[in-house]
Amino acid sequence: MGCGVTKSNHFHKHTTSGKAAILIQRWYRQYVARTEMRRRYTWHVFQSIEYSGEQAQIKLYNFLGYLMDNFTPSSNERNLISHIFRENEVCRDTEWERYFCFKNIEVPEIYSGPHLTFPLTVEEAVGLVEAFRNKKQQLHSRYVLQLLLETWKLLRLLPNINRISTCHSKEITICGDLHGQLEDLLLIFYKNGMPSLEKPYVFNGDFVDRGRDSIEILLILFAFLLVYPSDIYLNRGNHEDHIVNLRYGFTKEVLSKYKMHGKRILKLLQKIFSWLPLATVIDQKVLILHGGISDSTDLSVLARLDRHNVRNRREIIKRRASFTYPKPLGARDCFHNRSLQDFSDRIRVNVENPLEVKRREELTLNAQINKSEQDSLMRKFKTALISSSHQILDLLWSDPMAQDGCIPNEVRGGGCYWGPDVTEDFLNRHNLQLIIRSHECKQEGYEFCHNRKVLTLFSASNYYDVGSNRGAYVKLGPDLVPYLIQYQASSMTRELTVKQSVGRTERSALRVLREQLFAHKSDLLCAFKKFDSENTGLVSLNNWASAVENVMHLDLPWRMLRCQLVTCKNSEGMINYYDWFNELAILQLSCLLETLYRHRSTLETIFRIVDTDNSGFISMENFRQTWKLLSVYLKMEITDEAISDLAIAIDSNHDGSIDIDEFMEAFRLTDKKSRLERGRSITGNGGCSTEGSEILGWGWRVL
Repeated sequence: MGCGVTKSNHFHKHTTSGKAAILIQRWYRQYVARTEMRRRYTWHVFQSIEYSGEQAQIKLYNFLGYLMDNFTPSSNERNLISHIFRENEVCRDTEWERYFCFKNIEVPEIYSGPHLTFPLTVEEAVGLVEAFRNKKQQLHSRYVLQLLLETWKLLRLLPNINRISTCHSKEITICGDLHGQLEDLLLIFYKNGMPSLEKPYVFNGDFVDRGRDSIEILLILFAFLLVYPSDIYLNRGNHEDHIVNLRYGFTKEVLSKYKMHGKRILKLLQKIFSWLPLATVIDQKVLILHGGISDSTDLSVLARLDRHNVRNRREIIKRRASFTYPKPLGARDCFHNRSLQDFSDRIRVNVENPLEVKRREELTLNAQINKSEQDSLMRKFKTALISSSHQILDLLWSDPMAQDGCIPNEVRGGGCYWGPDVTEDFLNRHNLQLIIRSHECKQEGYEFCHNRKVLTLFSASNYYDVGSNRGAYVKLGPDLVPYLIQYQASSMTRELTVKQSVGRTERSALRVLREQLFAHKSDLLCAFKKFDSENTGLVSLNNWASAVENVMHLDLPWRMLRCQLVTCKNSEGMINYYDWFNELAILQLSCLLETLYRHRSTLETIFRIVDTDNSGFISMENFRQTWKLLSVYLKMEITDEAISDLAIAIDSNHDGSIDIDEFMEAFRLTDKKSRLERGRSITGNGGCSTEGSEILGWGWRVL
C-alpha cells in the first residue's frame, strides 16, 4: 500500500511539473514572438525613413539637373547651381598638384599627431591606425593633402574593374558599408588582422557619411592602399559622391575638423571619389560591387567607360542640346526623371519668357553648329554615354528582390530592383557563380538571396541605434566558399539584455517616426477629414491607418504601430485625431513653417550647394536665390518681403552673410517626453510649464 501511494504522489508531481513546463514553454514562445515582431517593425521604421531620405536626395538632384537643362546660361538660378554639374574648376591634371600644393603648409613643433613620409611605410600606416584608435590629435592637414594626392595618382592608374586571385594568398577578406563608423573598422582589423601581403582586403564602398569618423576611415584605407596597392581594393559606393555628402554629413565633418584647409581637402576628395574603381572580380567567378545589377548591366561596357567623368560629359551634351532645342526630358525607363514632372509647369514659365527665348536664339546663332551637325553628335554619343551613366547608377543604387524581373527602385528613387532570373542570366553570361554586394543594412550583418547566389554584406554594426544590427565581413579562400564573421562594435550591446536592446532601438525608431508625423500635420488632417465627413474628429482604426499611409508613403504596419502611437480612442474603438495630435505634442504651426521643417534636410543641402567655397556662410543675395529655388521645388509661394524679413532676422550681427549651421540649428526638435523627464529631475513638478514639441533658436519666433 505504501508503495502504491508513493507512485501516485510521484505521478501527480510529474503531471504538475509537465504542465508547468508547457506553460513556461508557451510563455517563452510568445515572448520570443513578440520580441521578434517588435524588432521587425522597428527595423522597418528605420529602413523606410532612410530610403525616403535617399529618394528625396535623388529628386532634388534631378530637379537641379532639370533647372540646368531648361534655364538659359545667364539666369541667376542656373549660375547658382551650375558648379555642381560641371567638371572641377581646376580640371587639367597638370594643374592639380600645383593647386593642392601642400609644401607651403607648415607643421608646428607642438603638433603631437602622427607624421608621414612618402613613399609611405607599413609602420606609418599602422601608426595612423593606432593614433586614431587612441583618439590622439588628428592627422595634420599637410599630411592629409599629401596622402590624398598620392592616392589620386594611384587611382588614375587602376582599371574600372579590378581582377584578383586567391592563388597568392589563403584568403581574401571582403567588407561592406562602414559609413564613418571607425570602431567597426578597428574591430575588423583586431579580429582579422591588419592588411598585408598575406591578408588582402576588398572594401565595398560607402566609407563615409552618417558616422562621425569618415575622414579617418578614408585616411586609413588610402594609407594601406599606397603601401599595398596589389592587396587592397576599394570599390565605389553611392555615398562616394559630393552631392550625397552635402546631405548626409561628410562635408560638414571635414569642414569642422579641418577649418583652414577643409575646402581643398573636399575638392581633392571629390576628384578621388570619381576615380574609385566600380567593381572587383575574384578568380573570375565572384563579382563584388556596391549596389547591384539590372537586366542591362554589361561588364564589358563598364570596363571600357571613362568612369571619372562619364556623368559630366553626358550633362554637357544634354545641356548643349537643351539650350538650342528645348524639349521635354527623354525617358529612358522614365522613372529616373519621374520626379521632374512635378516641377515642369512651374519652371516652364521662366523658360518661355520672351527675353530668355531671344537670348537662347542668339546663343544658337553664335554657336556656329548647325542642326545637322548637332544631330550627328547626339546620335554618336547619346546612346553610349546615357547607357553607361545608367549602368553606373544601377551598379551603385540597385537592390535585389524575391520576384523575377527588373523594375524601377521606387523606394530609393534610383537604380532598380532585380530578381533571381536576372541574377541567373547575368551569372551565365559572364561565367560567374556569386555576386557579393552591400548597400543595404541587414540585422545579422549579411543575407543570402537568389538561391544563395547573391550575398548582401554590411559592416557597420549598430547602424540605426545601439543593438539595432550586427556587422559582418566575409572571407573567401581558393574554394570560393563564403566564411562569414559577425560582430557588434559597441561594448554597450554586451551589457544590454535582449529585452533592453530591443526596447532601446524601438524607442529610438518611434521617436524618429513621431518627428516625421509632426512634420506632416496639415496633410494628415486633410487625409483624416476625408474619412470624417461630419467633422466629428473621429476615425476608425482602419481609416486612421489608411490615411497615415496615404500621407507618409512609408509602407509601415500602421495597425500594429497604433498601440505605440495612439492611446486616445473612445469606447467604440474610434480614434480622436485631434487628441492624437495633442498626444504627439505637435504645435499649431503655419503651413510655411511646417513645410520647411519637413524638408529641412533638403533645405540644408541646397544651402551647402549654394555655399560654393564651403565657408559655412552664404551672402544675402544667394540666401534669397536659395529660397526661390526651394519655393519652386516645393511648389509653394514665398514672397520677397518674407524672405527679406527672414534674412534680416537671421543676420543678427549685420555682417551681410548667413551662418548655415546657425540657421539649421533653429530646426532642431526637442522631444516632449525627454524635456518632461529633464523637468522632473530638475524641478520635481513634472515640467508641466512647457507644452508641445519645441524647435530651438530664432526659427519659430521669426516664422
